[in-house]
Amino acid sequence: MIYLDYAATTPVDQRVLDRMLPYFRENYGNPSSVHRLGQKAEAAVDEAREKVAAVLHGKPEEIIFTSCGSESDNLALRGAAIARRNASGEKWILTSKTEHHAVSKTAEQLEKEYDFLLEWLDVDEHGTTTPESLNKAVCSDTALASVMYANNEIGTINPIYELAVIAKANNILFHTDAVQAAAYLDVNVEKLDVNLMSLGGHKFYGPKGVGALYVRKGTGLVPHLTGGGQEFSLRAGTHNVPYIVGFAEALHLVAKEREERTSHVKPLRDQIIGRVLEEISDSKLTGHPENRLPNHASFVFKDVDGNLLLQLLDSAGFACSSGSACKTGNPEPSEVITSLGFTRDWALGSLRVTLGVDSNPEQIESFLKTLPELVEKARGLNKK
Repeated sequence: MIYLDYAATTPVDQRVLDRMLPYFRENYGNPSSVHRLGQKAEAAVDEAREKVAAVLHGKPEEIIFTSCGSESDNLALRGAAIARRNASGEKWILTSKTEHHAVSKTAEQLEKEYDFLLEWLDVDEHGTTTPESLNKAVCSDTALASVMYANNEIGTINPIYELAVIAKANNILFHTDAVQAAAYLDVNVEKLDVNLMSLGGHKFYGPKGVGALYVRKGTGLVPHLTGGGQEFSLRAGTHNVPYIVGFAEALHLVAKEREERTSHVKPLRDQIIGRVLEEISDSKLTGHPENRLPNHASFVFKDVDGNLLLQLLDSAGFACSSGSACKTGNPEPSEVITSLGFTRDWALGSLRVTLGVDSNPEQIESFLKTLPELVEKARGLNKK
């Protein structure tokens, strides 16, 4: 099987796994326990927090460990919006329909169940949330804006610093979902100037089931998981020590090896984009042609059932996606794709091809030789 779905998840790096293993059986204590085994586990969590803070250029006490990127998004939006309204009354939330559902569905819930007001930010034809769109939407009653760093479905990178500057000038909290971005982009929170940032470990060769939320000091947050006093009383529950250790190691490695990993995948990505657009009729690139993640190629094909194409690719030995892994199998077109202005006959035929450390030229050549005939086969079956 040739794996071309690294945006959905990545294999755990062996070096990460090696760091995790002792905390399953040898150093298995609960970090909240007073005895030596507990203290060893607590020290491992503290070290992991410092390691993550070093990559983000934040403070250890600004790092909250969670179960995944989606939980981080939920805690950021719900926790910050409610805290802000409690403190000073603001109730408008700004985000876009191109966000991951962990953000957009949470924003919709805050509107429906918690009486917040929600405005959807405009995006351009590449799916970029522009500074102009944020400027147009802000008002004196805005509590929070949330814009993803890089889009998981189409790879477009948003101008986070410029957006954060606008938010700061208008006294608005600014959150970015950096779950997809962290594998290849700089996540220095001082350079980005964000209040809150979400991360998920399995997108950069760490384990599934662990994430983190950066919360800038002074940012109010209402806990969404109550109980014990773990994570500065913002996220209760016994620490998942091996996964936290693995998350920190994976993030450390991705920061250390970012340039090397980027230079490996970018030429392969460019080859895919060039060949697909040249060799397959009625094909279009989705997302920004240049300002996109270096491992990310995404397309729409007219009159193609994207899910059928995925099945054909799978049978031929290629693992790809039609967009977000959370949407695979859904017969309706993605909101991200429709936000770009594509009609249904185009939007249903989306394909996402994402690369990683194990991708190689032979795999890409094999994929590019196979894809055109499968697109034509899917078109033929779609007409029947």
